[in-house]
Amino acid sequence: MDDQNMSVETFHETSLHQIAIEEETSPVEVVPRIFPKRRNLLVSALGILLLSVLAVGVMRIVSNDAPASTKSDRRLPVKTAPLQAVESYTAMRTYTGEVVAQRASELGFERAGELVQVYVDRGERVNRGHSIAKLDTRNLEAQRSQLLAQKAKAEAVLEELQNGARTEDIAAARSQVRDLEQQLSLEKIKRDRRERLWRDGAISREQFDEIAYGSNALSERLAAARNNLDELLSGTRREQITAQQAEVRQLQASIADIDVTIAKSTIKAPFSGIVATRQLDEGTVVNAGQAVVRLVEDIEPEVEIGVPTQVLAQLRLGSQQQVQIGQKTYPAKVTSILPEVNSTTRTRTVVLALPSSLSNLLAPRQVARLQIQQNIATTGYWLPTTALVRGERGLWAFYTPIETRDKSYQVERRDVEVLHTTGDASGKGKPLRTLVRGTIQPGDKAIIDGTQRIVPGQLVQPI
Repeated sequence: MDDQNMSVETFHETSLHQIAIEEETSPVEVVPRIFPKRRNLLVSALGILLLSVLAVGVMRIVSNDAPASTKSDRRLPVKTAPLQAVESYTAMRTYTGEVVAQRASELGFERAGELVQVYVDRGERVNRGHSIAKLDTRNLEAQRSQLLAQKAKAEAVLEELQNGARTEDIAAARSQVRDLEQQLSLEKIKRDRRERLWRDGAISREQFDEIAYGSNALSERLAAARNNLDELLSGTRREQITAQQAEVRQLQASIADIDVTIAKSTIKAPFSGIVATRQLDEGTVVNAGQAVVRLVEDIEPEVEIGVPTQVLAQLRLGSQQQVQIGQKTYPAKVTSILPEVNSTTRTRTVVLALPSSLSNLLAPRQVARLQIQQNIATTGYWLPTTALVRGERGLWAFYTPIETRDKSYQVERRDVEVLHTTGDASGKGKPLRTLVRGTIQPGDKAIIDGTQRIVPGQLVQPI
């Protein structure tokens, strides 16, 4: 009927336009100048227009009185599915870490010096104890030679003290004592004679004192000679031997210290591994502690992954897990869980040991992923992902048919928040479904097909 109304109106406008053209004036000026034949034509057109309006009204009345089955045929058929309420769901969460070596060291010297030799290059594998680099040790060798000479001298003195005096020395000391005894006896005789002469007045007091002084001096020399003889006969004192032994030990310790410094002037590999970097070359004067090479152990690789503290209950020490590195998955064993929480990620580090056979296939700092199945407590509703439509302000929505008073169904919109999505997007496995929460009423069903053809307020027929 809308098409018929359009044609009648078009015909009426066309007739008036043609009349206006024939009279060469505007449609407003036509009315007072219409001739009788043309007036009749205008009346006929108005009559046709009136009949058309009456016909349209009759058809609308008939349409309103049509049966309910005819109206329902015009409603859009839609597929619906009930919403499944849950209080928790299971999700597979992935945590990322990296492959690490059990040991990795920046090797350097404990002292400063000139680097004279580097025995390895990058990528070279070395065994434990293998020489890595060497410093100039000529000054240390000279110090060592000097200490060795001092030690030899101290040991000779110690040996002399331990052996005691020789027989010749003792005999000489005895002879000296006897000589002094005889001289002292002669001096006493002279003294007695001088004393008598002094008393008789034959000599002066001064002459007598000279003889007395000489006698006293010989007495003191004799006492010293006797003490020396006694010392030779009794041997060296224990304190002297102990002191000399301590001096020998001190020199030995100094030589040992030089030997350690010379040994540490050559870096040796603390463990078997691969030289990752070579940072210095020959001729460089290095500082104490400055790294020369970086050595990385290449056996029994490990994986370190940060995991939230609430998930650690599912990771027991010694349990077997599956770790994804690159495009492959490898078995791994939980060997330790570090006690401290990372201040940045707020996670605790889980250490997993990989099979030693993978040492040649994996490299440190490769990305590793660990998947853990978690049970998460939250209330929501499952619905097919196909029912979701994009909402406003980052939210999503779905359409639900609501029954009206006249037993028809009208579309309403429900805004929801997406919590989790699961299923296989390829369509080969379980269909995609989404856990949501939001403005959901009990008993709501979701329209799961043809949502792009639906708007809120539209009449639909659930099937």
